[in-house]
Amino acid sequence: MTQIVASGKQAVSAKQAAGDDSPQQYLTFSLGGEVFALGILNVKEIIEFGNVTEIPMMPAFIRGVINLRGAVVPVIDLSARFGGKASTISRRTCIVIVELESEDGKQDLGVIVDAVNEVLEIPRTEIEPPPSFGAKIRADFIKGMGKVEGRFVIILNIERVLSTEEIAMLARIGDDDGSTANAE
Repeated sequence: MTQIVASGKQAVSAKQAAGDDSPQQYLTFSLGGEVFALGILNVKEIIEFGNVTEIPMMPAFIRGVINLRGAVVPVIDLSARFGGKASTISRRTCIVIVELESEDGKQDLGVIVDAVNEVLEIPRTEIEPPPSFGAKIRADFIKGMGKVEGRFVIILNIERVLSTEEIAMLARIGDDDGSTANAE
């Protein structure tokens, strides 16, 4: 699965460098019966769900942290972040590792999803603006609505799913845990 994401990133980067206005690639996933998508350039890798260490006194949508090759990565539950109940963990549950830009640089973040579906190319002409009402999640979390084979895919704006303040808080979690682990 990681190879699909990596090769997709290279292809998209090459097209963007050439100034091509071709379709963009998105990783699609299921969450609470809905299909969502993230721009492939935000996705670093996909891992199986497991070994999430809970951290006390965090908002309900922050499930904890994982150790990803020696780096402490905060993990959020998108279902809880969108105001729903916590995700039910099954054998198809995955953690999608995304890279966010913050004031302090780049921050990796794990996002719990029910299942990863596929990488889709969605032409820019097939992406509608986010709805102003009627969505189950906040409109500012939605980058657009992609039309794929007669159905809509909700394209997320991952930078907005977490506010800048929350991203900074998550970055401090990673820094605090990393320095503690190194001190032991």
